[in-house]
Amino acid sequence: MGIYDYKVKDRHGNIVDMADYKGKVLLIVNTATGCGFTPQYEGLEALYKKYKEKGLEILDFPCNQFGHQAPGTSEEIHEFCTLKYDISFTQFAKIEVNGENEEPLYTYLKSQKKGTLGSKIKWNFTKFLVDKEGNVIARFAPTDTPEKIDSKINEIL
Repeated sequence: MGIYDYKVKDRHGNIVDMADYKGKVLLIVNTATGCGFTPQYEGLEALYKKYKEKGLEILDFPCNQFGHQAPGTSEEIHEFCTLKYDISFTQFAKIEVNGENEEPLYTYLKSQKKGTLGSKIKWNFTKFLVDKEGNVIARFAPTDTPEKIDSKINEIL
C-alpha cells in the first residue's frame, strides 16, 4: 500500500481519500493546542501561504496522546487555531499516532521514516514530508521548526 490508498476523517467526520492529494507536496503534522510547540502553527501557516500556489498542502492531525495537550473536540481545536493563529490549511479529526488505536495513515508514515524512537512518534509536531509522487521523503522532529524545513519543501516543489 502507498499513501494514496488511505482514507482519513476530516474534522467534521467526513471520509477524505488521500488520493485527492496526488500531485501535491504534503507536510503531515500531528499537533496539539496546549503544547510548548503550539506556536509552530504560525510557521506552518507561513509555509502554507508561501507555497500553496506551488502545490503544498499541510495536513494537520490533532493528537491528544502526549500529555493530553489537545483537549476538546475537533471543532474546538479548529476554532482555537483559526482565532489564535489564523490557520487556513486543512485540519482533520483528532487521532492517535502510536499504539493499538493509531491512525493507519500514521502506521504507514512511521514505517517509511523512522525517528529517534524507531517508528514511534516522540511528541506533538512531528512532521512528515511527502513528495508529489507520494513518497515519504523526510521525517522531522518536533524541535524542527517550520522555518528550518522551508528549504527542503522548496527543493521538492
